Amino acid sequence: MAEEGEAADQPILIDSDRDSSFGDSDVASETTSLRSSVFNYVYENGRRYHSYRQGAYWGPNDERAQDNLDLFHHIYTLTLSGALYLAPIDEKPQRVLDIGTGTGIWAIDFADAHPSASVIATDLSPIQPDIVPPNVEFQIDDFTAPWTFTPASFDFIHARSIYGSVADYPALYGEIHNALKPGGWFEQAEISVVPKSEDGSIAGTYMERWGPLAIECGEKFGKSFRIAEDSEEEMKKAGFVNVTYRTFKWPIGTWPRDAKYKQIGAYNRLGWEDGIEGWAMFLFTNYLGWQKDEVQVLIAGIRKELRDPKIHGYQHISICYGQRATSND
Repeated sequence: MAEEGEAADQPILIDSDRDSSFGDSDVASETTSLRSSVFNYVYENGRRYHSYRQGAYWGPNDERAQDNLDLFHHIYTLTLSGALYLAPIDEKPQRVLDIGTGTGIWAIDFADAHPSASVIATDLSPIQPDIVPPNVEFQIDDFTAPWTFTPASFDFIHARSIYGSVADYPALYGEIHNALKPGGWFEQAEISVVPKSEDGSIAGTYMERWGPLAIECGEKFGKSFRIAEDSEEEMKKAGFVNVTYRTFKWPIGTWPRDAKYKQIGAYNRLGWEDGIEGWAMFLFTNYLGWQKDEVQVLIAGIRKELRDPKIHGYQHISICYGQRATSND
């Protein structure tokens, strides 16, 4: 496989030889209430979800979900040969924001690599570690609400895998654009939820069913899962300049011949196996009207197909970055 600059329209070769096998009392009361809203989690179908702005996000936040998020962080870095971003930001950024940070692993890695930067990372769930680099600050916040950050104050704003989280992208991109310094960069990395195959091998499979069902969930939830495909157009509409849109392929399974694709595919298959219940359960039961056992049948079918060497599925990921114009642009 070529390095990160390779176009994503190149086919992935199949490994045919692979092994198949505000008084004091009021303050105290309000503080207690606020803490409860953040830390008293919600449980549904055996999974744990955030309680702050309950229902705003579809994914669980328990240990299984956190491990899954960290796994996909690893796949992203494998894809980019160790890089954390593609935008041509300044070598010594001063102020950086990571929205929807999840476990905070990207923000921590970025802060370690850029000691000059003050990194703020936000999320609905307080699941980030306590021991972090001194230049990282985690905040519990909803990035889809009106922002309170000082305008024109960030050199770089980062978002990753926020699909299904945003009802109004023009509003969000407007907030991001406003919060960037002139010349500052915004980068968004997203995973397409629609598996594909180059040889038609997913035709008629549970895996093929997954894509349209996931898209339908997003439409009924009111928060699109299509942003991997739409980010370039939306960024341009929001006024970003120098917009660059890149796509990469993530195989699902170890079927590729190329060693790097095979490694990414192995991790991606594990991500699917461990993550799919959390991806499906809340949305399918609440927005498609499925029963829990119906969801489990779909999940079991997909997990079986993930181990089938005859099914050569893959996903696109997109990385799109753009710049707030300077006064001279």
